[in-house]
Amino acid sequence: MSDWLDGVPGANRDGGAGKPVHPVTGQVRQHHAPYPPQPVIEPRLPGPYGGRGGPVRRSTRPAPTRPTWRRRVLRLSGLLIAVALLTSVGTYTWAETKLERDVDLGKLAGRPAPGKGANYLIVGSDSRQGLSGKQLKDLHTGGSAAAGRRTDSMILLHTGAHGTTMMSLPRDSWVTIPPYTRPETGKHYAASKDKLNAAFSRGGPELLVRTIEHNTGLQIGHYTEIGFAGFVGIVDAVGGVPMCLDKAVKDEKSGENLTKGCHTLDGRAALAFVRQRHQEAQGDLGRSRNQQKFLAALSHKAATPGTLLNPSKIYPTMNAGLGTLIVDKSMSLWNLTSLFEAMKSVSAGNGARVRVPVSGLGFKTPKGSAVKWDIPRAKKLFAELHDDQPVTAGAKG
Repeated sequence: MSDWLDGVPGANRDGGAGKPVHPVTGQVRQHHAPYPPQPVIEPRLPGPYGGRGGPVRRSTRPAPTRPTWRRRVLRLSGLLIAVALLTSVGTYTWAETKLERDVDLGKLAGRPAPGKGANYLIVGSDSRQGLSGKQLKDLHTGGSAAAGRRTDSMILLHTGAHGTTMMSLPRDSWVTIPPYTRPETGKHYAASKDKLNAAFSRGGPELLVRTIEHNTGLQIGHYTEIGFAGFVGIVDAVGGVPMCLDKAVKDEKSGENLTKGCHTLDGRAALAFVRQRHQEAQGDLGRSRNQQKFLAALSHKAATPGTLLNPSKIYPTMNAGLGTLIVDKSMSLWNLTSLFEAMKSVSAGNGARVRVPVSGLGFKTPKGSAVKWDIPRAKKLFAELHDDQPVTAGAKG
């Protein structure tokens, strides 16, 4: 007789639940205890002198990954920016040391009240300093490198809310030269009438500035002057300046000989172009018009990417220009850049080229033939520039 518990699969005779039985084979399932955790044995490195070493330390840092193309671009961009900044700072510092700051406008007395906007006086002198005997002959300049300098052209450049105005001042203008003291002798001179370029001959840049301020009522903020050698050097450094002529130009004294149409003027041809006046119908006034036109074209050419982004051109251009410029003591490279940008804007149409209105070209004076200003119209033009108003009174330059 079977036990009453025999009928219950998996039951325990002593009571309680029995061991589980497989439903098909009828065999009792065995529960095996899980394997106990085994210690991880780290590999050991030999210790010093062949002894037993310690366990190898595994690094917890993530495995290095290859830089992606984006990271490479960012790194390269950062490097280029750093190089550009260092180059810019170095170039700026170098350029600042090249400026010849000789003119002290701060010591001038009896100056008019400053107006609105900014006024620059741009002077082209006939200084031959830096030219060899062969260059003097090739450029048809005459004279010698040791000779003094006189004003060959004068332009008052005004910048303000209405753009840039380039106003030519004929060098033979009949004006009043204010009282002054001759620098080399200390002798005092009373106010007198004379041609405008005589002010430069008598008292240099300072007296020229005082004379222009006295006759126009406009205070000059900055002064810049360049001689023949510097002018030629800048034009050649930028690779020549394109210029289109509506008529042929042939002048024996300056050596210019250009046909009607478009040309790229090198330094020699450019100097002859801005100096020639004998074949101009209006003489000195025609020359002033050519000078304004050329300066605007030169500024435009120097600012093109082909010049600014080309180290073989930008450094020779800066060296040729800065090394020959004479500026006022407060002129900074930033001021000079502003002047350059203002001239460039005229060629882009954001400005005007005018000259002082005149009433006569062959005005007879004790100093010879001179240019007489149209005083009422001239005063209106000067007032418009002083108040930074749109120019309406100036004759077209």
